[in-house]
Amino acid sequence: MTSEGDADDASDTDLSSVLGRSDPVTAARRILGGVLRHGDVAVRIVEVEAYGGDPAGPWPDPAAHSFRGPTPRNSVMFGPAGRLYVYLSYGMHRCANIVCASDGVAGAVLVRAGEVIDGDGTVAVRRGSARGPGRARGPGNLGSALGLTLEHNGLDLASSESPVRFHLGAEVACVAGPRVGVSTAADVPWRFWIPGDPAVSTYRRSPRAPVRADVVDPAVMRKDQPS
Repeated sequence: MTSEGDADDASDTDLSSVLGRSDPVTAARRILGGVLRHGDVAVRIVEVEAYGGDPAGPWPDPAAHSFRGPTPRNSVMFGPAGRLYVYLSYGMHRCANIVCASDGVAGAVLVRAGEVIDGDGTVAVRRGSARGPGRARGPGNLGSALGLTLEHNGLDLASSESPVRFHLGAEVACVAGPRVGVSTAADVPWRFWIPGDPAVSTYRRSPRAPVRADVVDPAVMRKDQPS
């Protein structure tokens, strides 16, 4: 397994540069296999989802928090790249996202699942009866395993002074499919995972998504990207 210190042919100080020149899909693929650490707990990322931005941006995405433009809640999604965007889901789950794209352009990668590689004892306390690969499966469980709070929102994941750090790993093979639980753009294949990894979550389509969902052409959602 790649060590935390290995990074995109460079050091972690280049994280913002690597992600800053990446669209959400490229960033999502690149983040897979990397390690997210908070304190003594570290997880290797095995499943992610890409999210774009508002209609004026290069990859408009109606499923993204940023689709209606910047707000106090989603402002971190508009950069700079390499920041941690933490939001509360259903009033209790803290979900972690890694911001990408150039400053002022919204884009982020939701961390959906990870393999706990350090801090088993701390995770056992935080996750109670959860055992095995399910301890950090699903964005809420992953946030709980890492002990994330809304106070971590906006942290620079490459900074040596940040309590939460992200380390890029070697590029890995992945599979793509629709994002979990979204009711709009429900068929866009912007979920990526490492095939065969037991920590990857099960796909569940939103009951609010149409039977024939409002398919958004990924090429349109990446309108400034070459084919």
